[in-house]
Amino acid sequence: VLKLFKLLHRTRQEVFKNDTRALEAARQKINEEFKNNQEETSEEKINELLKIASDVEVILRTSVIQAVHTDSDKI
Repeated sequence: VLKLFKLLHRTRQEVFKNDTRALEAARQKINEEFKNNQEETSEEKINELLKIASDVEVILRTSVIQAVHTDSDKI
């Protein structure tokens, strides 16, 4: 669980580099989700949550793009 938690935070830092608002929002959401489920004891539910977290990490790494305005009408 801790390994996946750290991986999500590393991915967040990579994907949202130089975007402080997105970095903070992602940090809060990751921490909130893990904290909300820290008391979970059902092995089945824990495995389901780990699968979801792993899927989120893959989506962040492969599907999120960041655009930068280079001019008033160019990204």
